[in-house]
Amino acid sequence: MTKLKIAYSPCPNDTFVFDAWAHGRVPGAPRLDVTFADIDLTNGWAEGGEAPYDVLKVSYAVLPWVLDEYALLPCGGALGRGCGPLVLTREPGADLTGKTVAVPSERSTAYLLFRLWAADVVPGGVGEVVVLPFHEIMPAVRDGKVDAGLVIHEARFTYRNYGLHALADMGEHWEHTTGLPIPLGAIIAKRSLGEDTLRLLAESARASVRMAWDDPSVSRPYVLEHAQEMDPKVADQHIGLYVNEFTADLGETGYAAVRGLLTRAAAEGLVPPLGPDALRFP
Repeated sequence: MTKLKIAYSPCPNDTFVFDAWAHGRVPGAPRLDVTFADIDLTNGWAEGGEAPYDVLKVSYAVLPWVLDEYALLPCGGALGRGCGPLVLTREPGADLTGKTVAVPSERSTAYLLFRLWAADVVPGGVGEVVVLPFHEIMPAVRDGKVDAGLVIHEARFTYRNYGLHALADMGEHWEHTTGLPIPLGAIIAKRSLGEDTLRLLAESARASVRMAWDDPSVSRPYVLEHAQEMDPKVADQHIGLYVNEFTADLGETGYAAVRGLLTRAAAEGLVPPLGPDALRFP
């Protein structure tokens, strides 16, 4: 089989999950041609359809726009508890009514969770929402260029280094109001690959993460090579938060979380509604 083109982020959870597969250690798995890209890029590629990728890591938030062409794999992604995005401010307890908030993407799960939170707890509504690259958000809040910032991933562990305060945890709000885990990143693959290949991809992703769990030391060089100078301890925390039982199998609870997020977001007019069979695999 020709190498399948796959794009995922250089974040530790993705490199941990895909290490064994990317390096040919998963028996029977298709060979991969890997591209590293931030999720805002992969979201755009999936939605635009112009990039030649067979498999992509995207935000769950982008699914309503891409599920005609791509199928959601039931494994390999990021979905969990206690791992939600944070809203950061310079001062504790700030009122965001009418304020400017920086977000990493408007096509992200983090953004949907933020908008659902704001609809519940910011009665007057936030003001302008601006999109900034992830690495620019905390400095922008610190320097007063924006009033608040929505951050994800390792920023949970580093925002205090910028003198910032966590105003709210989007994940806590989501879990408190729904009882469900937080859908963050999804693995999708082109439906045109066919059902047999889609099933093989799911089996390969599941085997790869289980191999990483069996001996985490094997994946460590790959993880740290692409971790953008992240402290190894932070990389370990990152993996611990975002790679869990839902990475191996979404299961009934995982699918309920995905449907719950996208149904609520559609009710707020943030995404198109999902069809009844949109999440069916393969």
